[in-house]
Amino acid sequence: MPMDWIYGLAGGLLIGLAAAVFLLANGRIMGASGIIGGLVDGTGRSNAAERLAFLGGLVGVPMVIALLMGFVPDGAVTANPLLLGAAGLLVGVGTRLANGCTSGHGVCGISRLSLRGIVATCFYIAAGGLTVVLFRHVLGVI
Repeated sequence: MPMDWIYGLAGGLLIGLAAAVFLLANGRIMGASGIIGGLVDGTGRSNAAERLAFLGGLVGVPMVIALLMGFVPDGAVTANPLLLGAAGLLVGVGTRLANGCTSGHGVCGISRLSLRGIVATCFYIAAGGLTVVLFRHVLGVI
């Protein structure tokens, strides 16, 4: 089995475990966009420390694991900072429009057999595929 598949499997298992622990500990769905959104719009002030700890773990744990394993990424999708910034903004707007993200709808929604989560996941996977086709194969930007 290729190592990329093993890394993907391990990452998926860790995300699923994190979602289960978050749900059991807090009684809430682990949606990263909702956690970030609550910090940005101020609705999550009452549990800001918990939200920041979650986001720190979300970014920090993969970095620590990569350092421990000696993993060095083989490249970036693009070196264009404007394109990366635009992509980040579009992802943020998209998650707010969809009222959730891959962790909320995809991991937690599908595992709970939520029709809303399944439909949202189908739409953002299709939108992602179309975006890659447009920007990589038609426009040649990435």
